[in-house]
Amino acid sequence: MLFSGHFDLSFWELLAVLLVLTHITIASVTIFLHRCQAHRALDLHPIASHFFRLWLWLTTGMVTKEWAAIHRKHHAKCETVDDPHSPQILGINRVLWLGVFLYVKESFNRDTLERYGHGTPDDWMERNVYASHSIMGLVLMGAINIWLFGLVPGLVILAVQIAWIPFWAAGVINGIGHFWGYRSWQTSEASTNIIPWGIWIGGEELHNNHHAFATSAKLSSKWYEFDIGWMYIRILGFLGLARVKKVAPTPKFTNAKPVDLNTLEAVIANRYDVLAKYAASLKATYREELAKLQARKDVELIKGIKRSLNRDEQKLAETERARLEQALDKHQALQTAYNMRKELKALWERSHASSEQLLKQLQDWCHRAEASGIRPLQEFSFRLRCYA
Repeated sequence: MLFSGHFDLSFWELLAVLLVLTHITIASVTIFLHRCQAHRALDLHPIASHFFRLWLWLTTGMVTKEWAAIHRKHHAKCETVDDPHSPQILGINRVLWLGVFLYVKESFNRDTLERYGHGTPDDWMERNVYASHSIMGLVLMGAINIWLFGLVPGLVILAVQIAWIPFWAAGVINGIGHFWGYRSWQTSEASTNIIPWGIWIGGEELHNNHHAFATSAKLSSKWYEFDIGWMYIRILGFLGLARVKKVAPTPKFTNAKPVDLNTLEAVIANRYDVLAKYAASLKATYREELAKLQARKDVELIKGIKRSLNRDEQKLAETERARLEQALDKHQALQTAYNMRKELKALWERSHASSEQLLKQLQDWCHRAEASGIRPLQEFSFRLRCYA
């Protein structure tokens, strides 16, 4: 009775069962709560939607409206004092190890739920079962585990199921995913891709990709990245249980043409690709300037700003900013390329400007870039006019 239930499984078989069960929970979080409910990146058939809701009720006790609202607020207030779980503000240790408590604290904020929790399920099951009796799901899951696997294995499996999401999602993704890893896209916050193979946490490891394209149902963006959650969505789509609404745009190019509204729309839609290509252009300008130098002190000064050139000024330390300003004052080409990066980035940050105003600014930007005499900048402007 203590160690055997309806199924008399060995230790390794129980471990395999545990990994399968927790992986289903991870898949439910990333597909249903995250991509479907919080970001509306896909629609799910009622059969799939109700399965995910039931499974999350049994294994986590999380309420859909609370989860979606807290996550949406995280995007809206990212890396500010109003972010529910930013390691940049609260510290990595607090978010990594105590992330679940930050989630619970925010779930009691009625303003967060009312402002950001719109559009989540509000049917009879949600009101009278899933939201009203969230703990009962865990009790029921515990009883099922004990019946299937025995008292001790059943309770151990339940404990791991309960702790799985608080650690991997509330801790690792919200913590490490904004603290350590690589960045494919220069987003305004500190999000990172932890590793390029999103398997263990359902694809959520590709967190920088997600912040760059929040409404995309697919989290992988480079050829070497793999998002297992996207694979499951494709399978559900094949079975008629899911419909993808949006994925990250894939840059398309045509022959260089005069800058028009279509060019403007393409540049804004592919802004992270534009920034990545501009980073390469700025590095080329840097290398050309470095090759011209003769004095050792000038070489050392330029080498010291290499990592600062493609970072936002507000993210630099005081010493880095001072050294960057000193170097740019001495090298007009670098200063021009650096300032024009800021101007280009401002195009998609000016939310109150009209399309005509933004178009005029982009046309002026390309004209000045091509008249600058800076080869990498001229080549980049030519490429910019090829976006379609």
